[in-house]
Amino acid sequence: MSGKARRITRPEREIEIADRLHSAAIHLLRRVAREDVRSGLSAARLSALSVLVFAGPRSVGDLALVEQVQPPTMTRLVQGLERDGLVRREPSTKDHRVVRILATPKGRRILQAARKRRVLQLAEGLATLNGGELELLERATNLIEGVAREVPNSTE
Repeated sequence: MSGKARRITRPEREIEIADRLHSAAIHLLRRVAREDVRSGLSAARLSALSVLVFAGPRSVGDLALVEQVQPPTMTRLVQGLERDGLVRREPSTKDHRVVRILATPKGRRILQAARKRRVLQLAEGLATLNGGELELLERATNLIEGVAREVPNSTE
């Protein structure tokens, strides 16, 4: 990120900022997620579909790991998405014992429409900011994206 060595200690200020950022991110996502009802999909199904659209095909096991659910739960989610024509199964080209789950064009359209509704709702909130505040938020967003890349992934 900045090329600086990581500190082992976590000063109170960093913990306080991390706590506020965590809360703000959760509240913000919950507010814009209210738009997801219009997609007709549950939050869990939209989330799994999002992984497939943005990260590419996955096995049910990999998808369960990413989504932090048990494989049988993910199997049921995938079956529902498949019934609705939002995903399809395809054998892996590398290992024919493995079946990969892919988003269909319909699944991509549904997800993109849901994402667009969320983004537009968020943009309405940003429209209340003045130019300086918007520039500050843009810089902060760049920093947050960098921090997101630095946070260790506990599944690795």
